[in-house]
Amino acid sequence: MASEGAIEKMTPVPDAFVPIIKLELCGISIDLIFARLVVPAIPMNLDLKNNDYLRGLDEREVRSLNGTRVTDEILELVPQQKTFRLALRAIKLWAQRRAIYSNIVGFPGGVAWAMLVARVCQLYPQATGSVIVGKFFRIMNKWNWPQPVLLKQIEDGPLQIKVWNPKIYHGDRFHLMPIITPAYPSMCATHNISLSTKAVILRELQRGGDMVDKIFMKQLSWQDLFARHTFFTHDYKYYLSITASSKTKEAESVWSGLVESKLRHLVGALDRKPIVAVAHPFPKGFERIHLIKNEQEMEAVKNGSTQHQAKGTKTAMTDETKDAAHQAAVQNTLENAEVPGPGEGKVEGTVDNDGQTVYTTTYYIGLELKPLEPGQSRSLDISTDSQIFKSTCTSWPGYQEEVMELAVTHVRSFDLPDDVFQPGETRASRPKKKITKRSETAGQKRSIGELDSSTEGAVKRQVTSATPA
Repeated sequence: MASEGAIEKMTPVPDAFVPIIKLELCGISIDLIFARLVVPAIPMNLDLKNNDYLRGLDEREVRSLNGTRVTDEILELVPQQKTFRLALRAIKLWAQRRAIYSNIVGFPGGVAWAMLVARVCQLYPQATGSVIVGKFFRIMNKWNWPQPVLLKQIEDGPLQIKVWNPKIYHGDRFHLMPIITPAYPSMCATHNISLSTKAVILRELQRGGDMVDKIFMKQLSWQDLFARHTFFTHDYKYYLSITASSKTKEAESVWSGLVESKLRHLVGALDRKPIVAVAHPFPKGFERIHLIKNEQEMEAVKNGSTQHQAKGTKTAMTDETKDAAHQAAVQNTLENAEVPGPGEGKVEGTVDNDGQTVYTTTYYIGLELKPLEPGQSRSLDISTDSQIFKSTCTSWPGYQEEVMELAVTHVRSFDLPDDVFQPGETRASRPKKKITKRSETAGQKRSIGELDSSTEGAVKRQVTSATPA
């Protein structure tokens, strides 16, 4: 047993896709998974690879048990575990630094990255860790997707459980980068990958391969490979800001998690726009606390403004807070969750002389538009897609209209809030307006007709400015 005080935090998450108990033991975050076995006693030499242990379990219990079965299989299928672990640490760090580590928004998660590294280890059984990392980028970038990545042949089992098979199941044929778990029942660990996230992954693999080549030629250092992403500083000119807001902290934990779990649907809708080349979702949300005094400030905050952020509070990333309710909602399993209303939450949600506290979580999608053909113009209308996305989120049974809000707004790179940048990073500068010489008619009075025409043009320009061009 742990000594008193060793366990700093402990939160059960029974409603998660895989039920867990999250705890921090001596500063180390641990997820404990539990599963029921239909046996009279647990033998000392328990071997979970035995498929018979899956008998009598429901789907959630099978997922829980398969968590350890998959990791055990991966370790057994690699030639050198020490080399595999070293290379995997490097690839996981690289993926996190490059902001392409999140299964829920459409990137590979931890298990998927592990299986990719394991496959390269199988292809080069005697290679060192650094060689595995170098080969990893080239092999996975040139992989013949959607050919699946398999650590072993898919096996049949004794139960009537679905096993990944695109020849039988129509939905499996649409997986763009299938990475298949080795333990029965085999599943696709990357079913959320979209056209855009696939393009981003391949682009990062190409960059990583080029950098490793230069590292081996001593033109760069390993530190350069793990450089922080440039999602906000350089990559995109246009962004979508998706802001989930609530009047209580408890409600925001669940509401923001549910919105995050639906982001991939909005990305998929953007992929279908002929003008959009890439819709790149940032894998983390930005949690903020605001103090507002009137409806005008409330409207601004709901649309992503940070002008009214409460003094003394700092913006936190969704992965830093380790909120159990948020993480369970991200996995879209809180269909019947009870969300406290505006009068049931903590005092933060009440109105006092200083104003009302509002909690927001903002997610960003970077937009890369296809190049313009000479003489052509373009416009991007996502009003219908935004409305469908909102309807998808607000149709959740736990949604409370008087407590929760959701807004999708367009943001240019030079208007991004300060807290998305790290110290030392520079934001894009606002383009300078061209100064034109005043015409001879400047200063002359205009007729009402001319004034109306000018005003109409201003309105049109304003509407156009709200749409990426």
